[in-house]
Amino acid sequence: MSYQYIETQDALTELCAQLQDSPWLTLDTEFIREKTYYPQLCLIQIANTEHVACIDPLALDDLTPLLDLLYNPAITKVLHSARQDLEILQQLKGEPPTPIFDTQVAATLLGQGEQVGYGNLVKLILDVDLDKAHSRTDWSQRPLSSDQLDYAADDVRYLRDVYLQQRQKLEALGRLTWLDDDFAQLSDPALYSPPLGEAWSKLKGLNRLKGVQLAMVQKLAQWREGLARERNLPKRWLLSDDLIIEVARQRPLSEDKLRRIRGMDDKIIQRYGKMMLQLVEEARSLPAEQWPQLQQRPRLSSHQEALVDILVGVVKLSAAQHQLSPNALASRKEIEQLLTGSPEAPLLHGWRYELCGQSLQSLLSGKQCITIEADHVHITDV
Repeated sequence: MSYQYIETQDALTELCAQLQDSPWLTLDTEFIREKTYYPQLCLIQIANTEHVACIDPLALDDLTPLLDLLYNPAITKVLHSARQDLEILQQLKGEPPTPIFDTQVAATLLGQGEQVGYGNLVKLILDVDLDKAHSRTDWSQRPLSSDQLDYAADDVRYLRDVYLQQRQKLEALGRLTWLDDDFAQLSDPALYSPPLGEAWSKLKGLNRLKGVQLAMVQKLAQWREGLARERNLPKRWLLSDDLIIEVARQRPLSEDKLRRIRGMDDKIIQRYGKMMLQLVEEARSLPAEQWPQLQQRPRLSSHQEALVDILVGVVKLSAAQHQLSPNALASRKEIEQLLTGSPEAPLLHGWRYELCGQSLQSLLSGKQCITIEADHVHITDV
């Protein structure tokens, strides 16, 4: 199974000329980020119906011809689980490319699995077992072996047929445009550069804290995120999530109190002790109305809980009708969001609204009702 290995500027320019008229390209990247905040790009795989190539960015001084190709709005970029690949492209160009097609997202709509892995999707659609031997490869090491390059090329080689079959099925079902909103969200630059002030909300263990403690977590997490970006270091190398939570929980006022926190060694205190204490004090001085709040699921009345149970049944009915798993259509939490009027409820947007959300709204507004006949449930107009 042939592929081109691109490691010179002339070869890259020639490849891009060969691909420039393609209506779509399959795309994947290999990277490492164990020792950095930002992923280090090590290999780019690309293919159309005639060509498969592995491009070595570590051997090239200028990726402009490739970026011009990938940012051509006339070419659909096909990826599987696109988010990390798009994050890398945003670092190179300042924004993700458009338009895109994510085969993992499409698999959910087609009943081929939720968050399905690439290997499992290839097996399901093409009945091909992919080699997993190099899934933990250090892609920054050179030279790359032929086995490693074969493995990498497979990530775009089989993606071509997966995409074409998914697209054909979506067209047959009249659902090709239903994923436009999902793909547009993946191409939103804000997704890959969240504000520093939101970093705290990603930490685990927040439910152990309240009030001013959350303000301390926010201050500490924002400082750590900014420093990690500036120095291009993993956040955990600077200060672990657990230590941030413990500092906020114990609210130390001195280095001596910091030393009493389990896991807080002298190196951390020497480097960041004064800054942590300063941030704790800044949070302590904030008025209560400026403390961040955890998003709480609204408490439902017994009548609302019963109504959610009914709507769960309707979702299951709709999922079976469209050959989807119920969780792919809506979780109980998402049904609660719809019931309580949250504008962020996934059932109010995109294909989920078309398949089920609209019907649930009609039931809630009294425009439709549930009837039972001969052990069958029907949704009918009032």
